[in-house]
Amino acid sequence: MTDPAKVRRHAERIRELVASVVRSQIKDPRLGMITITDARITADLRDATVFYTVLGDAAAQASTAAALESAKGMLRSTVGKALGLRHSPTLTFVLDDVQDQVKHIDDLLAAARNADAEVQRLAAKAEYAGEPQPYRVEDEDEDTEDAEVEETGDGEPRGGDRP
Repeated sequence: MTDPAKVRRHAERIRELVASVVRSQIKDPRLGMITITDARITADLRDATVFYTVLGDAAAQASTAAALESAKGMLRSTVGKALGLRHSPTLTFVLDDVQDQVKHIDDLLAAARNADAEVQRLAAKAEYAGEPQPYRVEDEDEDTEDAEVEETGDGEPRGGDRP
């Protein structure tokens, strides 16, 4: 079993190597404005997944994917030589759709804010369904009569009317 710290170091090194090779050595005109965002490698150090983003529309993303696929062999040999492993890891390129997810989450948050504002607007105009005071309130006349008759410690009424 490979050490997880070693796997993380190799993944970071693969990300740096692929980014530098894409920037300096690949001269493919199909390659767009690309950013290598992350790299992950399996515990056996045989398969690496490289995540990237491309600035532009779907056509730019497709052409960049094609350029990366055509340069995969050169990138794999460069990574294999630099890492010094017995087996060069196979490289898989995956378009990182973080920006699309961020936009989707922002849209959901905006919809939630609008719904909350609508609820607040409706709540400001709302009235109670029943009476304004739903609990029974004793009249003041009953309160004054009860105040005149107090009980003593033995349960006998004190003051007021005695039988």
